Amino acid sequence: MEITGRTRLIGLLADPIAQVRTPSVLNPLLAARGADLIVVPLHVPGLDLSAAMAGLRRAKSFAGFLATVPHKPALPALCDVVLPSARQVGAANCARLLADGRLVCATFDGTGFVAGLRQQGLDPQGHKVFLAGAGGAAAGVAFALAEAGIAEIAILNRTRDKAESLAARLIAEFPALKTYAADSASPAGFSLVVNGSSLGMQETDAPPVDYAGLEPRQIVAEVVMAPEMTPLLRAAAARGAQIHLGKHMLAGQLTAIADFFTRPEAETLAR
Repeated sequence: MEITGRTRLIGLLADPIAQVRTPSVLNPLLAARGADLIVVPLHVPGLDLSAAMAGLRRAKSFAGFLATVPHKPALPALCDVVLPSARQVGAANCARLLADGRLVCATFDGTGFVAGLRQQGLDPQGHKVFLAGAGGAAAGVAFALAEAGIAEIAILNRTRDKAESLAARLIAEFPALKTYAADSASPAGFSLVVNGSSLGMQETDAPPVDYAGLEPRQIVAEVVMAPEMTPLLRAAAARGAQIHLGKHMLAGQLTAIADFFTRPEAETLAR
C-alpha cells in the first residue's frame, strides 16, 4: 500500500518485538478494505508503556494500538473506555483512538483462539482443558473456551495465586463449569492442552507443562507464534498428539481486529 500524509498509524506494542507477525498479515487485510491504516511494530519495554502511549496518542495521525507480551494486562488502565471483552479478562490487545480523543480497548485473543480451532476443524465443546498461563492471553482463551462449552478447565501458572484468581473469575461467570488451579504440571488425562503463556518463545524457556504427561489422543495448542514449532509442539508431535499452531489464533482474530479499527465509532462502543 502507498503511505501518504493521510495514512494513520496503529502501533503494535511488544517487548520483545522480533516474534510479532501481525503487521505482515493485518496490513494487507486493511488495504483490501480500502482503509488508509498501517500497523507498525514498536519495541516498548514494560515500564515505558504509559509514557509511550501518552506521547503517541497526541499524534493526530495515530489510530490506536495493538498489544502483545507483556503489555496486555496493563492496557485497560491506560484507556478511557474498557469494553466488556477486556473487562472480563482484565487485559486488552487492541485500543482504538476515537475522534473525540478517548481511547477504547477490547480483546480478541480468546475469540481468535476459538475461531482458529474451528477453522482447523476442531470444536472445543465438551473438552477437558489443561491451560498453562494466567496472563492476558491465557485469560482471554479461558473465557472464550468456557463460552464455547468446554466441560472442565485446569489452570497452571508459575504463580499459583494468579491461577486461582483466574479460576475464581471464570467460576463467577460460568458457575457450572468445573474450574480450578492445577496441582500438577502434568496434562495427562486432559483432551485439550493449551499453552497460553509466553514460554516457548526462547529455546531456553522452561517447559510450560510436563512433557511426560502428553498423550497421543490429545490436541496440543499454542498461542506462541514464533517459533512456529515450539518445544511444546515438537514434544507433542513426538508423542503422537495432534498439534495446533499459534498462528491459527492470529488468523482467527484478524477479521475482528480489522472491524475494530474500521467500523463506525458508535458500533465500536456498543460492542
